[in-house]
Amino acid sequence: MPDLMHVLGAYMDSADGPSVMAATRVLEQELSSETHRHARGQLFGSIKGLISVHLDEGVWIVPAIHAVWIPPHHAHSGRSYGPYHGWSAYIAEAACASLPKQPCTIRVSGLLREAVLRLASLTPEAAVSPSEAQLHICAVVLDEIRGLPVEEFGLPFPRDARLQRIARALMANPADPRDMEDWADFGAISSRTLSRRFVTETGFNFTSWRQRVRLLRSLEMLAEGMSVTAIALDLGYASVSAYIGLFRRTFGQTPASYRLRARAL
Repeated sequence: MPDLMHVLGAYMDSADGPSVMAATRVLEQELSSETHRHARGQLFGSIKGLISVHLDEGVWIVPAIHAVWIPPHHAHSGRSYGPYHGWSAYIAEAACASLPKQPCTIRVSGLLREAVLRLASLTPEAAVSPSEAQLHICAVVLDEIRGLPVEEFGLPFPRDARLQRIARALMANPADPRDMEDWADFGAISSRTLSRRFVTETGFNFTSWRQRVRLLRSLEMLAEGMSVTAIALDLGYASVSAYIGLFRRTFGQTPASYRLRARAL
């Protein structure tokens, strides 16, 4: 008898099947997926641990209590960091018409999480042919995705090829100490154009975008179990207190508090 993941695979690019299907996954080791796309929209959620989702538009981080929404037909890949327990809801393309049109990160409500986990617990037969009660749960999932607030855990990617070269180098090594003039030379672009186009194409100035790369990478490092001091040093912060202060201003809590909260969920 096929398991739920095999059943889900059969409906990824089909107009048939229920509006919402769901599954959970537990990973003890890090795992990465190749770039792929499907006709169903997908919502990645985390119960424990962290994953990053890479799209053409940028990189989205999925810490605990948040989820990434990917509309249908968007190419994406994913990677987990440390032990991970998460869930995914797969939304039929027709049901995505009233959902966000662009990838985004949303704060997960307890109701959304429990509704998805309920659907993920169904047998393959029930997942394909849900009862009236289960259809109500599907409707709850759609309503929650529609109404929950968008959170700023994304990192928009610039479109200009010169800026992309700079952006990818910074993502590969967030601690790189080069200043804007050096990065402009690296990208074969003037520093003035670099500064102007970064704001136009990402909504962040270059310095803020660079800070965000470091902060999002620090979420991954926290999930991997690294100490706050080691993270601050590895990412090139002037001091541990500078890292903690920026983290608190951005995420509303200290790195240590974030780690404790994520482990408690």
